[in-house]
This record gives sequence, structure tokens and C-alpha cells, in this order.
Amino acid sequence: MTQTIPVPHGLPMERNAGPFDPPREITELREARPVSPLVFPDGHHGWLVTGYHEVRKLMGDTRFSSRQDIGIVHVPYETPGMPAPTEPSPQMPGLFIAMDPPDHTRLRRKLTGAFTVRRMRALEEHIIEITERQLDEMARLTPPIDLVKEFALPVPSLVICEMLGVPYADRATFQVNSAQFLVKDQTLEEKMAAFGAMSAYLAQLVMSKRAEPGEDILSDLASDDDLSVEELVGIAFLLLLAGHETTANMLGLGTFALLEHPEQLAELRADPALVIEAVEELMRYLSVADIFYRYATEDIELGGETIGKGSTVVVSLLAANRDPRRFEHPDTLDLHRSARGHLSFGHGIHSCLGQQLARIEMRAGFAGLLRRFPTLELAVPADQVRLRTDMNIYGVHELPVTWTETAP
Repeated sequence: MTQTIPVPHGLPMERNAGPFDPPREITELREARPVSPLVFPDGHHGWLVTGYHEVRKLMGDTRFSSRQDIGIVHVPYETPGMPAPTEPSPQMPGLFIAMDPPDHTRLRRKLTGAFTVRRMRALEEHIIEITERQLDEMARLTPPIDLVKEFALPVPSLVICEMLGVPYADRATFQVNSAQFLVKDQTLEEKMAAFGAMSAYLAQLVMSKRAEPGEDILSDLASDDDLSVEELVGIAFLLLLAGHETTANMLGLGTFALLEHPEQLAELRADPALVIEAVEELMRYLSVADIFYRYATEDIELGGETIGKGSTVVVSLLAANRDPRRFEHPDTLDLHRSARGHLSFGHGIHSCLGQQLARIEMRAGFAGLLRRFPTLELAVPADQVRLRTDMNIYGVHELPVTWTETAP
């Protein structure tokens, strides 16, 4: 495909097309050159992949490595006060999301039994109970309230804490440190301090579970002599981070999107069974976990371009999920759309392990929220909602909402 617009210098980040849409420059790049050269702030010449079919092919090709220890990590946006790395990052034990086979295979296999579709469906009724209890707590409050603080964050945190065997009373520890870890322009020292604090906490926890196991995932993992304490800590960190951050941001940003699309909101209220398709469409439309990285381990052809060995490749799932070659009228939120096949949970060997859990939480969350609060609305103008443009997982920092009545 021929180039019709300039090669970008740095990844476009400003949400200048609206709070739910990709940056305009990203959309233009996808239309002109879905596999585009990208000049990184440190001078590295890498690539940006934005087309649906190209992203899907890349994520299914293990020649595009997920490891961050095989070369210098090139960050595609400016990080003030953070010097460019001069050597590869060390591999962190247990963080299988940043591993390739066979290391990735060995660790992920340890968890597949805990996240099967059958096991998740067996948990569905309990997840609904947790959601309803949180809605009861919210209904006792005097509006306006912050939906993120009172609902979107507590529900997935309660669920993942219970599944992993992490005391919910300790949520302040992991919520603050995980948020710190996800800030884009944090220095490496600040990120490692947050990771270190979480690791110290989780090391104590997994050791206690080795001594006195309970009925939870971490206890099951801790009983496996094949896993070191360092690996257990890394796995626990990853599951705890992914288990509450992504779903919390989908609940917050998804509610914002529904309130800003009242005709779609009305249809969902009128037909609660629509929530299954609504969750898939909101996942496609919002893609809160947007930017991922891969590293070419050899020269690879993709989308008519040759990506050279050693190149850092940036992938935009949001841009891919808005590709008109795959989804008709992709920039329209349509809860009746069949959005199956979206890439918000990834694709290939690194597809999201907890995607069925996330689906159940979102279905319970959106259905319960709209049923219990039929007059829910924003308590501030939409342009005053603080967006998480400074974070690696997108969403809203706060969502002030109000209501005039509740339902049982």
C-alpha cells in the first residue's frame, strides 16, 4: 500500500476525535497505510499496525515476540523525566504476558483450569450476588456520586480478590500501586517502586498460602512445587492487575458511553437480554486496553510491508476494532451489532485468559446498574469527565452521576 500521509514521529495520543474514538491521526493512518512506519522519540524506526486483518495476523504469529528482554524497549510516546533505556529490561518471573513459548506455555497452562468457560459459568450466580450487594450500597448513598469509586472499581476488585484469595481489606494497597504502575509517564524507578511494593505484599501472601492453603486460585498455585515464589508473585501480580483494572475501566467508560448514546441506552433498558451483545459491542467500541507491543525476531512480511528483524511494533486494538474493512459503520455504537470477532481480548496465544470472567462481570454490572437506577444520568457536562489519557488502560478517572429514583 502506498504512503499518502507523512510517517508519524511518535504515537498520536490526543483523543481529539472524542472521548470514545481513536485519535484522528490514527484513523487516517489506518485508512492510508494499516502497517505504517513509526519514528519513535528515541530515534528508533519501528512500525504501527492499525488494520484489523493485519493486527489479527500479527497477534497470531509467534515470530512477533512479546518478550521485553531481547532488545531495548522503545517507548512510542514522550516520557518527560524518563531517560531512554540503554539496555533490555530484565524478564520478570511469572509475568507470562511478556514471555514466548515455551516459558509462556508452561505458566499459562497452570491457570487454564481456573478460568474455563464451565468454571466461570458456575461462578456467574455468585458474581451477580456481589454486583447486587454493591448496587445496594450505592443506592444508600445520596447522589451525586462517583460511579468509579462506588461501583465500577469495587465490583471486579471484590470478584478477583475472592477468586485469588486476596483480602479485600487490602484493596487500597493493590489499587494504588497498580494505578501507579500504569501511569504512562512514570519513571522506571517509580514503576519499579510500585511493582516492588506489590511484590512484597504478594510474596507474604503466597508464602502464607503455602503454609495454610485455602479454597482459592493462589492456594492452588502455591501448592505446585514446580512454581517458585518469584513466579507465584509475578502470576499473582498479573492476575490481580488485569482482574480489576480492565473490567473496572470498561464499567466506568461503558456507562459513560451509554449515557452519551441515550437511544442505545433506551434499547438496552427495554430489552435486558440485549446485554450479551451490548457487552461485545462496548468492548469493540471502547477497547480500553488499546496499545500493545511486539518485537520482530526476523524479517516478516505484513500487509505488504517488510518489518525488519529487531523492529519494535506498536499495535492499536482500538484502531483495528474500528476498521471499516471488518465492521460496517465502525464508529457507530450499535448494541444490535454482531461484534464477535473483535480484538479487545487479543488474539492468538496471548488472548485474555480471564475474558469469560470479564464478560460475566460486565453483563451483571451493566444489567444491574440500568435496572436499579432507571434515571441514571451524568452529574456534570460530558466535557468535564476526566479521561485516563495518562494511563496505559483507558477509561475515566471519575464518573459523577446522579439519579432521582431507584428500583428494587
